[in-house]
Parts: sequence; structure tokens; C-alpha cells
Amino acid sequence: MSQLNINQSTSEESAYVRQQLVAYNAAHVSDELKNRYEELNFNIKNEAGEIVAGVLSTLCWNWLELDILWVDSDQRHRGYGSQLLLEVEGIAREKSCDFIMLNTFSYQAPEFYKKHGYQLITTIENAPTGHCHYYFKKDLA
Repeated sequence: MSQLNINQSTSEESAYVRQQLVAYNAAHVSDELKNRYEELNFNIKNEAGEIVAGVLSTLCWNWLELDILWVDSDQRHRGYGSQLLLEVEGIAREKSCDFIMLNTFSYQAPEFYKKHGYQLITTIENAPTGHCHYYFKKDLA
């Protein structure tokens, strides 16, 4: 048996690997869903035009994955996070998503998501060291 070499991938090689997995996944997803992929990214700016809050999310197949929800530390507790969360939830409902999923850390906002109806799915302890990594889901159907 010949020995295989493990190499650091170039960006082009990484894109190739990603495309191969996307093609494999598409073969196992209904035609109705296989091309459903859309980034949904929004921000809130102050009077000076500076971004004070933002959300980055991805609609994929029959769900929406909330990747990042950030509010500037000086702007917290003004409802900006809730506004952004409600915006993406509304779009997810309009686009007939079944659920939203996200992850957050113990030092971030687990209570915020619970307050908005998200259910804790699992917890990974000591990730990063001394903290917890939480995974949440909210059913929309």
C-alpha cells in the first residue's frame, strides 16, 4: 500500500473540498431544498453612520443558522439585539424555515436567547477553558 501525504490546503484546494461536500449533500436533499442557500446579514448604525450592532446568518435548506449576533458593549440593553433577532426570525418564517439554530458561549448571551424562546440542545463544558459552549434551537413550525 502506498503512503499518502497530508498537505496544508491552498484556498483553491479548500474550495474544491467544500464543493465536493456540497455536491455530495445535494444528492441527498430534495430538489426543492438543494439550492436554498442565502446569507441574511443586517446591521444597525448610529447617527454618525457607525455600526453599533449586526447579525450574520445563513438560510440553508429548511432552517436558518444564526452565525453572529453582536452589539457594541456601549450600546447594549437598548433592544438592538432583539430587533436584529426578530428581523431574521421574521424572514425565516416568511421563507418557511422549520427552525433556527445557533451557538453561544457562557460569557456571551445564553440567557438572551432563552428569553427569546430558544431551547438549549446541548452544552460542551470547558470550551474554551473555564467556559461552556451552548447550542440552541427554536422551532418555527
